[in-house]
Amino acid sequence: MIDLINKLYKKIGRPLSIMEVCGTHTVAIFKHGIRSLLPDGLKLLSGPGCPVCVTSIKDIDKAIAFSMLADVILCTFGDMMRVPGGRKSLAEAKAEGASIRVVYSPMDCLKVAAENKDKKIVFFSAGFETTAPAASGTIFEAEMAGVNNFFIYSAHKLVPPALNVLLQSGEVKIDGFLLPGHVSTIIGASPYKSISDKYKKSCVITGFSADDILAGITMLLNQIAEGRATVEIQHKSVVTEAGNPKAVEFINKYFEPADSYWRGIGLLPDSGLRLRDKYKHRDAEFVFEINVDEVEEPKGCLCGLVLRGVKIPSECPLFGKSCTPEKPVGACMVSTEGSCAAYYKFHNDIDR
Repeated sequence: MIDLINKLYKKIGRPLSIMEVCGTHTVAIFKHGIRSLLPDGLKLLSGPGCPVCVTSIKDIDKAIAFSMLADVILCTFGDMMRVPGGRKSLAEAKAEGASIRVVYSPMDCLKVAAENKDKKIVFFSAGFETTAPAASGTIFEAEMAGVNNFFIYSAHKLVPPALNVLLQSGEVKIDGFLLPGHVSTIIGASPYKSISDKYKKSCVITGFSADDILAGITMLLNQIAEGRATVEIQHKSVVTEAGNPKAVEFINKYFEPADSYWRGIGLLPDSGLRLRDKYKHRDAEFVFEINVDEVEEPKGCLCGLVLRGVKIPSECPLFGKSCTPEKPVGACMVSTEGSCAAYYKFHNDIDR
């Protein structure tokens, strides 16, 4: 496969930049040393595919504010606990006495709600399209069972709108995308069509093994060599053109697109999910009155530029110095799927 990649790259005859969108792809690329196998001039860029990394400072601060209300228990996934907010993380707030519990599934919140009927349970519902069906299912169960003390704070993000904004900005040259396998199991290939049709960028939805990723790169180079721009599926064992229509239908029943702020990128139109008006009684922002200050990104942190593929983590002046996985300054160093954390862990592959 490497020989074919080299042959196709030579045929194209110019430098290329391919963006892998998913954080799991970023980690797998480093783990398997894939960058070191590619020809010089074929560059892999990491995109905004880590849901922890793109959760905004304001979202973290709002979650902390909910947790500090006297009658509220905030439930969250564990990987959100160490994400820096404006002044502290959820973990630091918990250490100071805030009522925060780590759950493994949104459904766990209903058990917490049943055990604490005198409290209001707020689920910090973050993630891409992959986690939204589970949040929708939990709302369904809460409605059916009449669990009136369960609420959601939605910080969900949608991948296709973010990629469109990246291409509109023109900040970085992208010749093709390795699209996320997990997200695409839900939404399928169709939502990416604007990337290939409008922006003429080649796209391949690929899996996460070394063979999958190399096959995806080969398919991308083949498209570029032939002058084609389409959305192809390498990860055919789990991804279809239509995705999972029932999951999408379930998401659309409870949520609707909304403008959303992505950390380091900004406010992107229709790139998030909010609860529909019919379910506003479950919306923590509607039910509870909280106010948080606007806080800027930490001085010197290039997380936003890394998420947009403009910089690589090692170009950040804080990388490996004041910002490490043990003491992260930016969100990209927190999650195992974050670009900075991956660069830090697999340092031998850092400069490609």
